[in-house]
Amino acid sequence: MHRIFVHCNLASKLNDMDNRILGLHHITAIADNAKRNLDFYTKVLGVRLVKKTVNFDDPGTYHFYFGNENGTPGTILTFFPWEGIGKGTNGSGMATHIGYSVPKGSLDFWKNHLQNLNVTTEEGEIFGEKMISFKDPDGLQLQLIEPLVEDNRKVWTTDDIKDENALKGFHNVTLTLKKADPTIKVLTDILGYDLQKQEGERYRLATDAIDTANIVDIIENDTIPAGRNAAGTNHHIAFRVKDDNVLMEYREKALSAGLSITPKINRDYFYSLYFREPSGVLFEIATDNPGFTVDEPLEELGTNLKLPVQYEGMREKIEGVLPNLS
Repeated sequence: MHRIFVHCNLASKLNDMDNRILGLHHITAIADNAKRNLDFYTKVLGVRLVKKTVNFDDPGTYHFYFGNENGTPGTILTFFPWEGIGKGTNGSGMATHIGYSVPKGSLDFWKNHLQNLNVTTEEGEIFGEKMISFKDPDGLQLQLIEPLVEDNRKVWTTDDIKDENALKGFHNVTLTLKKADPTIKVLTDILGYDLQKQEGERYRLATDAIDTANIVDIIENDTIPAGRNAAGTNHHIAFRVKDDNVLMEYREKALSAGLSITPKINRDYFYSLYFREPSGVLFEIATDNPGFTVDEPLEELGTNLKLPVQYEGMREKIEGVLPNLS
């Protein structure tokens, strides 16, 4: 039996459009090998390495940020490439699929491009939107989707991947959960999403505060075992807000709803809060400010190793233990 949810969300939405959740900010995943990860996303998928830094809690590990030219929120996929961590397992209580928006008519290009590089693809459709699905070298599940709504975001291009085919940024993220209801309540009552449709075990939620990177899908299936975080799985998903003033308003909303949420954390390129929603998926709320050009100019993004200030004095030692990317 399928349930139909009707959420009246207006009272929980902040009046000022600038004070709303603006879709997805970034998604962070885990890889097993830094060079392989870097090569796949920049050379195979053709996205830009926007920032090359280190894990705040493990400075001997890179933290890569991939996106469009400016590192616009909603385009940023980040990785912790922990060397030799081994393969994880996708399962319930996780964000399991990342959907990228691609230009209409580009799926044939991508199918041929990926298959020529020995990447297996499958064709499909979700809520009337055509897509191909495949896995990155660590097994992370990716989907390239032709959205029904035109996506005019500026793309990053390479010699092999031009404007008419290049990835636009995120279209959606899919959570796989044993029970959808508690997570839907967080998305609607706290984060301002609306439940739009359901087909079988899949639910689609979206916010109208922005036109892109604004969709969260949920697959509800109580027979899928819990996942295990390691290479090829998503670590967390981050929702976007304008600035740290709005960020703290959402902290109060989360606390009022009984959720355990962190204090504000400075991640150098944005400010963040973290909490786990009831099914166990780690959610982050992150700000647009100050952005990725705070410590290097636009034309040099991703070309220099940028260290958090607390590690700058250890630069020589850190550079000595980081994996070779050449």
